[in-house]
Amino acid sequence: MNAIYLDNAATTKMDNEVIEVMQTSMIENFGNPSSTHQFGRKAKSSIETARKNIAKHFNVSAPEIVFTSSGTEADNLILKNAVLNLGVTRIITSKIEHHAVLHTSEFLQKNNNITIEYVNVNTLGTIDLLHLESLLKSSKEKTLVSLMMINNEIGTILPIVKVADLCKLYNSLFHSDTVQAIGHYAIDLQKVNVDFMVASAHKFHGPKGVGFAFFRKGFGILPMIHGGDQERGARSSTENVHGILGMNAALNIAYNSLLEDEKYIESLKVYFISELKKISKEIQFNGVSEDIERSSYTILSVRFPVKNDMLLFTLDMAGIAVSGGSACQSGSNIGSHVLSEILFNGEEDKTSVRFSFSKFTKKEDIAVTILKLKELL
Repeated sequence: MNAIYLDNAATTKMDNEVIEVMQTSMIENFGNPSSTHQFGRKAKSSIETARKNIAKHFNVSAPEIVFTSSGTEADNLILKNAVLNLGVTRIITSKIEHHAVLHTSEFLQKNNNITIEYVNVNTLGTIDLLHLESLLKSSKEKTLVSLMMINNEIGTILPIVKVADLCKLYNSLFHSDTVQAIGHYAIDLQKVNVDFMVASAHKFHGPKGVGFAFFRKGFGILPMIHGGDQERGARSSTENVHGILGMNAALNIAYNSLLEDEKYIESLKVYFISELKKISKEIQFNGVSEDIERSSYTILSVRFPVKNDMLLFTLDMAGIAVSGGSACQSGSNIGSHVLSEILFNGEEDKTSVRFSFSKFTKKEDIAVTILKLKELL
């Protein structure tokens, strides 16, 4: 039985070229970047070269990139800096954000007495821009808006330019969790007024345990981790040299073949949607997941017309790896906070599954998955 991997929104297979770059670094570039001897200088130089290369992809300067261990750490660093260092007393976010944003905001509310306001989200999982503007108008408090560019569960794409322009109009800071977008969409930060964004390498065929935060020039950074003054004082801890070089290689590969990969992966999603509709007219798609223009080409959130708590397990036993998306998932007391927010009238009790694709996904993988779903449904 050949294993089929359709959970790329959770993590992606590392590109072979990335592995080679990291392996070479492990053998030849083992010095501590903080050491002043030739081995340390070599490691430091390789990190700074990677920083410059990564910055170029987003049309920003190298000092605006801070390396972290993950997108979650980057979100924490940004949100906590906004409150503790930049004077933010109010955060506007939505109830369908990643927990890295929601839980950090709740922590700051509890411990720093900030205000959290939630912008309305409709049943399609899209932000109410008129409500966002009314919230921005309603207070002169120093405000940070935190809205993700692509929802990790249902794939909805935020109208990021419109949100950024609203934030600028009302003198508010704008942070976007761009973990599901980096490596899949081109982002020119000279054209999009995002003040802070984040990335995680393992979402675009790089290694786990490394990511970065973007802080637009002019914002000071107060470290969360103390002890060594690395990353220009923004994050103490010996840099993950091999991971950073791997992330740089993965990003280069992703953006060098961006249009080609997008076209291919989008064709897989369109094919999958078409085949699912042939199985049953009662199969539905959460949010705007079916809409190729308004949702990520890598994510498809499917709601089946039945409740089947064993569906994920059965697919796994058949060699097909996917993620759950039901509001009340088997084996979880919490379920999906995203689907709970947008689904009503019993629809939230039906079994939802997130299928997510990459350049390594084959059309045959989709065909086999469709056959198995026909059998199960």
